[in-house]
Amino acid sequence: MAALKSNSISLSASQIAAEPEPIARNQPANRPRLEGLTSLRFFAAFHVVLFHLYVEGVLAVGPWWYRNFASIGYVGVNFFFVLSGFILVYTYAVTDFVPRRFWQARFARIYPAYLFSLAVTAPFFFSTARHLNLPFFAWSMQHLPLASILALTLLQSWFPQGALAWNPVCWSLSVEAFLYALFPFLLKRTKPLSRRLLPFWIAGVWLISLAMSAAYIVLHPDGAAKINSTETTLFWKNFLSFNPLVRLPEFVVGMLTCRLFLTSGASRRLGSICIVGGVAGLVLVTIFADKIPNPVISTGLLSPAFAAIIYGVASQPRWARFLSFAPLIYLGEASYSLYLLHSWVMSNVLEAMPGLPLAVRVVLCVSAAIAASLLTYKFIEQPARKLLRPKPARTS
Repeated sequence: MAALKSNSISLSASQIAAEPEPIARNQPANRPRLEGLTSLRFFAAFHVVLFHLYVEGVLAVGPWWYRNFASIGYVGVNFFFVLSGFILVYTYAVTDFVPRRFWQARFARIYPAYLFSLAVTAPFFFSTARHLNLPFFAWSMQHLPLASILALTLLQSWFPQGALAWNPVCWSLSVEAFLYALFPFLLKRTKPLSRRLLPFWIAGVWLISLAMSAAYIVLHPDGAAKINSTETTLFWKNFLSFNPLVRLPEFVVGMLTCRLFLTSGASRRLGSICIVGGVAGLVLVTIFADKIPNPVISTGLLSPAFAAIIYGVASQPRWARFLSFAPLIYLGEASYSLYLLHSWVMSNVLEAMPGLPLAVRVVLCVSAAIAASLLTYKFIEQPARKLLRPKPARTS
């Protein structure tokens, strides 16, 4: 269990974007629910699961295309930040937006399951930080009270050496908290942008991500030999991977893509083209994954491809109706909990049955992670959201 948990922290993967509550006044009643995007969340979360299985050597064999695809599972963080920006604009691009109610709804959506994930991973984290001399836990051992406070307050991603403390995957929730804080301002600032110029804005914001990755590669502040390193103690590599300001452009790409979607109208033909183009971009990066510097892939390279897929699925082409299959939607709704808990669940299941054939162990650990996510969604996420979310706004 220690091996999987200590190594899984090298994952640059992110929080599963959660669909927001419709709390803004005068929200258009005829705006369709984008169920296909909910299903996409499950596939992205499963990519993260494959990444963990691959990097831990549990499922590290297979054809080259599988190895390449699984090895870049950390791009899930990129996808979910783009998706989050898109969905939030789609839901809240209305005349009367109330920031306080938005923030309350976001807290109700993400924090209960987040806190539950900290609770179940606490015994391993505190025991390891105090008693095991692992390089990854060196910072936490020296700053255990601070590391704990940062995790509980969603501030860990601002500290490069402490971003992966406690439940490592929770760093992305820290980034999302920052993005939610900025969202009301960004929503207002992106509204006046003309449809004609939106593609150029998207390209410009994307280039900011690439510029930051390029700067790291050129300057190699951690050392030229460590550009593709999987070490989790590299200060500037962690800064590039986890700092909220570095990840902001990915979120803004999603916001601008939704602005383009809302002003252009949904074209099923264009939607199909976008999906094919976005998937082609992902395939191309997968093919050359071992030749592209890791920092470039992990911080924004695929933002346009993911934005195209999201735009296309939101256009609801007929052939993509399978994404509206009810079980897939439910899996997508529970994907946030799958993201938060999968590493911990898989570690314990794999440790509990070392004598079984590998294929059986993989099936059991993945099934257990999915089952845990469904239970957490039903008995923690949904009740807590109902209890904590703001009441519907009164209209006069």
